Amino acid sequence: MGADPLEPDSLGQVETQTARIFTTDAPLTLASGANLGPIDVAYETYGSLNADRSNAVFICHALTGDAHAAGWHPADKRAGWWDNLIGPGKPLDTNRFYVICANILGGCLGTTGPSSIDPATGISYGLSFPLLTVADLVEVHRGLVRHLEIPRLLAVLGGSLGGMQALDWALRYPSELATAVVIAASSRLTAQNIAFSAVARRAIMDDPDFADGNYAANQTTPDIGLAIARMMAHITYLSEDALTEKFGRDPHPASDTPGFGIDFAVESYLDHQGHVFTERFDALSYLYLSRVMDYFDPFADPSVLDAVRANPVKFLVMSFDTDWRFSTEHSRRIANQLERAEQPVTFREITSPWGHDSFLLPLPSYHDTLRAYFDRALSEVTR
Repeated sequence: MGADPLEPDSLGQVETQTARIFTTDAPLTLASGANLGPIDVAYETYGSLNADRSNAVFICHALTGDAHAAGWHPADKRAGWWDNLIGPGKPLDTNRFYVICANILGGCLGTTGPSSIDPATGISYGLSFPLLTVADLVEVHRGLVRHLEIPRLLAVLGGSLGGMQALDWALRYPSELATAVVIAASSRLTAQNIAFSAVARRAIMDDPDFADGNYAANQTTPDIGLAIARMMAHITYLSEDALTEKFGRDPHPASDTPGFGIDFAVESYLDHQGHVFTERFDALSYLYLSRVMDYFDPFADPSVLDAVRANPVKFLVMSFDTDWRFSTEHSRRIANQLERAEQPVTFREITSPWGHDSFLLPLPSYHDTLRAYFDRALSEVTR
């Protein structure tokens, strides 16, 4: 996924920047009431702001994403995770839009999180890091937008956990954005979804090297538990048809005797996904951010729609027909709640064999919908 950096529609080499959004003297007050500071944020920008600064689109990433959404990063030699969507001539055409993507609070890829150093102790926060909510993630995004001196966003866009952030932002601060695009997301996780994350967290916390969250001080990492968590999560990101098409019951080429190792190609694939994940992600961030998703339930508050009723936002809500992690019913619930509040909502279910991961892929009907929606949004604010 993602274009070769030498292709003509690529952004080419991009740079990750860091900004200090909150400080020890001026911390962020979290939804829990706890104060947190300093908070550094890693972010990337693509394209240029227009004269009236009205073409900015903020990308909110999913659970294990990062700020590197597009272009080619020289340090880790990879294209951005949404490179097929962002760039010259793409649905988010960087000749017309100014695109921002930031690593979220609680992450481990440039933004302050539980593996960061606590200035009060001189060691990493570990499990003393405060629990977070989606609202807290949005407050840090808002701080970055203020830092960039953007008065109002054209759109906030995200898939999965990113879609939750887009929804929360639009509901609580509707005057700050013209449109919100919520893709393959949920406004309230089911018991099944919570159960998947519970098993993943247990795998991490029961790893002997987890050391009650103090593994950094022990110079160890709970790689076995984190890899298992990723393997199980990855199964939920693909549909059964996708797994069948990719692997079927094909044996692993290196396996010639049945046993309890890696006998099938799908086992090899999951083992690889788990291994590479441990090289780029932190176990504590996985715990904290997966828990953020569990508690997200904005419509439980009867007053949550008051602000957006007074200042409507245009919403695009999208789902994929084979996504069983956040099925179309999750998206319909979001759209229905917004329609009851008389919000202008466009809903689309996209046909795709690839399950939850479809939101990362260059599916023609999906990209065509986004292209048309963003083109219209930009024309409405610049006419």
